[in-house]
Amino acid sequence: MKPLENINVAILSEDGFEEVELTSPKEMLESNGANVTIVSPRKDKIRSWKNDNWNIEIDVDMQVQQVKPDDFDALLIPGGVANPDLLRRNEATIDFVSSFFEAGKPIAAICHAPQVLIETGALNGRMLTSFPSIKTDLKNAGAQWIDKSVVVDAGLVTSRSPEDLDDFNAKMIEEFAEGIHENQKTI
Repeated sequence: MKPLENINVAILSEDGFEEVELTSPKEMLESNGANVTIVSPRKDKIRSWKNDNWNIEIDVDMQVQQVKPDDFDALLIPGGVANPDLLRRNEATIDFVSSFFEAGKPIAAICHAPQVLIETGALNGRMLTSFPSIKTDLKNAGAQWIDKSVVVDAGLVTSRSPEDLDDFNAKMIEEFAEGIHENQKTI
């Protein structure tokens, strides 16, 4: 049996996600048995950002306005500069992300993606990392920012950049396999 068999993972994204920060974790999730659903405020497709250019389009499976958080066991948010900025402006998106914190479900966020987590109000006292340019934003939200390739805090997995994907993917698989983290319930 694969470690994530029968685990339903939502990948939450918008246009402008850093391509490898969605495709690499998605591949790891699927190869470990997870059922993956691309969720977005957008309808139909989202576009990646790669090497300072728009690149591939990925089909959206479900709009965030239509999903039920109870249908998912874990959440992945890829980075990119535009992606988290667009996501954090959408109330349905923030409600969706908040529901994972409330239930103690594991969340993985890489690079700029923790910006979305700020809007939930659930970062006070949490340890995490991110792309260095949002370090001050996270500290202002009450987080303890640590400069490491991957930081895990009660089911919350964060990493700095695509260079950290090997560490990020490994910890994401581990935390998603563990499931509910009672200590994550901070709202």
